[in-house]
Amino acid sequence: MSRTFNVAIVGATGAVGRQMLEVLEERHFPVGEVRLFASADEEGTLVEFNGESIAVQTVTEGSFKGMDIALFSAGGDVSREICPQAAGEGAICIDNSSAWRMDPEVPLVVPEVNPDAVAGYTRKGIIANPNCSTIQMVAALKPLHDFSPIKRVIVSTYQAVSGSGQLAIDELREQTGELLNGRPAEPQVYPAQIAFNCLPHIDVFLDNGYTKEEMKMVNETKKIMEADIAVTATAVRIPVFYGHSESINIETEDKISADKAAELLAVAPGIEVVDNPESLMYPTPIDAAGQDNTLVGRIREDETIENGLNMWVVADNLRKGAATNAVQIAEILAGRHL
Repeated sequence: MSRTFNVAIVGATGAVGRQMLEVLEERHFPVGEVRLFASADEEGTLVEFNGESIAVQTVTEGSFKGMDIALFSAGGDVSREICPQAAGEGAICIDNSSAWRMDPEVPLVVPEVNPDAVAGYTRKGIIANPNCSTIQMVAALKPLHDFSPIKRVIVSTYQAVSGSGQLAIDELREQTGELLNGRPAEPQVYPAQIAFNCLPHIDVFLDNGYTKEEMKMVNETKKIMEADIAVTATAVRIPVFYGHSESINIETEDKISADKAAELLAVAPGIEVVDNPESLMYPTPIDAAGQDNTLVGRIREDETIENGLNMWVVADNLRKGAATNAVQIAEILAGRHL
C-alpha cells in the first residue's frame, strides 16, 4: 500500500483554500487525514472533500501535530504567526501569502522553474508560493532564459478581481448589474468603480511610486530565476472574474526568433502555446479559467531592439497562480523528501 500524507489547510473556507481542496482531489494527491482551519466565526462550517464533510476548526496549540504538510492561504499576518507553530509541530508549510517570499532561508518555488529549491524547506520548515502574476510570468520566461539569458523584462498585467478575494468578485457582479439597470455603482472593495473600468493600482503604493504588487514581480523573479534580470512592472486590475493576463516584453543576450521562441515554449512543462493570428487564435482569461496550464500567444519580435520579444501570457490566478502551484510543491515534497 502506497504511503499517504496528512494535510492541513489554513484558510480552508476562502476561494484559494477551497481551490486547494479541489486540486488535491483532481490530482489524486495521496491524502490521509485532512484538517481544515479558518477564523473563529467559521468554526464548525462543513466543507466537502473526497465525498466527506469535514468540520472547520480554529488553530490551537497542537493543531498540526501528526500533519505532514500544511497549505496556507489566510493572509500574511496569519502566516507570520502560525507557520512557525505548524513547522515546530512537524508540518512542512507551503504558504501562499507574501509573508515569507523574500526570506533568504525560505525557498520560493514554481515547480516548472526551480523544483530543486524545494529541498531548502529544511531551514525553516516553510516553502513560499510566489505571487500569482510572478508564477505565470516566470513559467513563460524560463525556457527562453535557458536558451539565451534574459537581460530585461517589461511587463504590464491585467488582473482579475478574484485576486482580491470573494468580496471583489461580488462587487464586480453587483456593480455590473446596477450599471446595466441604470443605477450607480458604489465601490466598496476598490477605490473606484471596477465594472466597465480598469484600475492601475494593485496593493499599496510605495515610496518609489510603484505598488507593492509591482515590486513583488521585480524581486520574486530574481529570486526564483536566480538571475539579476532587470524587471519593471505595471499592475492593472480589470473587470474580469478569473484569469490574469500579461503583456511581456523581454530582451535577451542573443537573438531568439519568434518561431524559435514558440518552439521552445511548446515543449516547456506547464505551457500551452495558443498563437495563430491568421485564425485569430490567442489566449484569453476565459480560455485559462479552470485549467492549470499557462497559455502563451502573440509571440513576436520586438522590432525596436536587436534581441527583443513580445508575448501575451494568461493563467488562472486561483489555480496555477495559487492552489495548483502549492499542490505541485506538495507533490515534490511527497515524491522526493518525505
